[in-house]
Amino acid sequence: MSRLEEKTINSEEIFSGKVISLQLQDVELPNGKMSKREIIKHPGAVAILAITDENKIVMVEQYRKALERTLVEIPAGKLEKGEEPSTCARRELEEETGYECESLEWLISFYTSPGFADELVHLYVAKGLVKKENAASLDEDEFVNLEELTLEEAQNYIKNQQIYDAKTVYAIQYLQLQEALLKK
Repeated sequence: MSRLEEKTINSEEIFSGKVISLQLQDVELPNGKMSKREIIKHPGAVAILAITDENKIVMVEQYRKALERTLVEIPAGKLEKGEEPSTCARRELEEETGYECESLEWLISFYTSPGFADELVHLYVAKGLVKKENAASLDEDEFVNLEELTLEEAQNYIKNQQIYDAKTVYAIQYLQLQEALLKK
């Protein structure tokens, strides 16, 4: 055990929902004292930075109940049990945007809120987008508006807090960095 590790003494699931479960854990701290942790278990997710041949970023606007407002985000979605992240990324891209992609490249994976949740998001870059005629449809409880933004427009959306979530800001900053490196 590392000198920073917390040893789990007891774990009780106090909620199990459609997307997450909540556990209450009793832990022994590195100094030997006891504490409690509330941990959200999540199956993981994907996010897709989809770029058109015209160099526009494909985004979806959707209402986020937890925030009581709409946000503009890159397409994303939850992994199904046993699903490979790349398979999920292709599925979510088609469901949310109607696009298929010729190339899908894994960029990075990151934890969203490691202080209380184990959600791991796998970020992909999709290129060679083709609009599908009979695309898979959204989930029955999902409603989105499709937007295609230039990098400059996306940067303005961040300034205006229309883009306000970490995965999308991360993706936009990645594009900004790539553009800056190409100019050198």
